[in-house]
Amino acid sequence: MPALPSPEQPSGRLTLEGLALDHRDADGKPFRLFELPLLTIEPGSCIGISGPSGCGKSSLLHLIAGLLRPSQGRVLWSDRAVSDLSESDRDRWRRETIGFVFQDFHLIPELDIAANIALPARFSAWNLRADEKDRAAALARRMGLPDPRRRAALLSRGEQQRVAIARALFTRPALILADEPTASLGTGHAAEVADLLLETAMESGATLICATHDPALLARFGQRLDLSHAPQRRAA
Repeated sequence: MPALPSPEQPSGRLTLEGLALDHRDADGKPFRLFELPLLTIEPGSCIGISGPSGCGKSSLLHLIAGLLRPSQGRVLWSDRAVSDLSESDRDRWRRETIGFVFQDFHLIPELDIAANIALPARFSAWNLRADEKDRAAALARRMGLPDPRRRAALLSRGEQQRVAIARALFTRPALILADEPTASLGTGHAAEVADLLLETAMESGATLICATHDPALLARFGQRLDLSHAPQRRAA
């Protein structure tokens, strides 16, 4: 399928500086989930994050997105310390910069495909512009969803995954974060989703960071971060 037209999108270098996250176990005892002394991700990079369940893959994506605050260290986008921003400023930065493919999709069942894809635009305006409606329809077609008026409640899991990816791409983000985008999909559907995610990121020049257990998807990334090797210890 032809690529979607995409205006030039400002990009940034992502730096994780002395990043650490503390949690508590089932008994309430604190422990350090992971530590990353320094990681610099250049604009347009595609990185796969691996590691066993519970090692902090999803938490790392949430830290990068500003949905969590680090226990220590900073998340920087270019020279801006995102982790130091107020909650409202982090929300604004996230809307302007990030497309997030959540593991559980977070679609609104009552809305149709096009409305779910265009949901980010509704954070700033109630009515969609004509060009926003056109982009939602174009993304739906690109994702192999020919009927944008179907309600999300009627979609298969694979179709919901495609809608979630399209929604993440709607604002032409400079940074795409994908949490287990091929989880629970068959081999064929997983390969198609991987193709769509990597191709659209490459076409727009976005940085793509993907947390996955899927070895076939992980093999598609030239750069990989294995959190099973990140230091874990009891918090002080």
